[in-house]
Amino acid sequence: MSAEWSDGAPLPLGRAVVALVRCAWTTLVLSARRAIRQPSERVGQVLRFDDGTGGRVYRETTVTGAACDAPALLVVAFRLRWVRGWGHALFRAESILNTPLFVGFPGFVSKLWLAHDEHGVYRGFYQWNDAALADAYVRALSWVLALVSVRDSIRHVIVAGVHRDDVLAEPAMLEAIAPGQQSAWWRLTSVEGP
Repeated sequence: MSAEWSDGAPLPLGRAVVALVRCAWTTLVLSARRAIRQPSERVGQVLRFDDGTGGRVYRETTVTGAACDAPALLVVAFRLRWVRGWGHALFRAESILNTPLFVGFPGFVSKLWLAHDEHGVYRGFYQWNDAALADAYVRALSWVLALVSVRDSIRHVIVAGVHRDDVLAEPAMLEAIAPGQQSAWWRLTSVEGP
């Protein structure tokens, strides 16, 4: 297991657009096969992080039968520009429309969508297959996030060799990967609720 921090440098714009178009096409194929699921077992859980913040799971998206032989946990965070108050509820409702921006990327397995925390920061808590594929996704997505987010709020961490559900069951395992890490916005400490 190892954690990888990145400056989040986006792919060149042309490559990012090609990757996003391929992703959208693959999402259509997955939808036609009825391979995209929205399980509800984790909806309502609150994930607490080492920086004292927490986000409630409001949706989960999975791909049925996705391989996970090279597991990687991906945590993405961002704060939306200009969204306050009831705008958060509107964003959560419309965010289902963002599914074609990630579900068709190579290596995607599952995503927990977390509502904004006490500082207005949203997180995605993903299971990915292959850390390099997770990084390619984040670097393509950076362009889209930059359009709607406070730029310096966009960040991510990839933890190779880790299954997301193992982390949810035993959050303390992340402390061993990055003990004393100063920027612990990503390190899960507990899961509360249903």
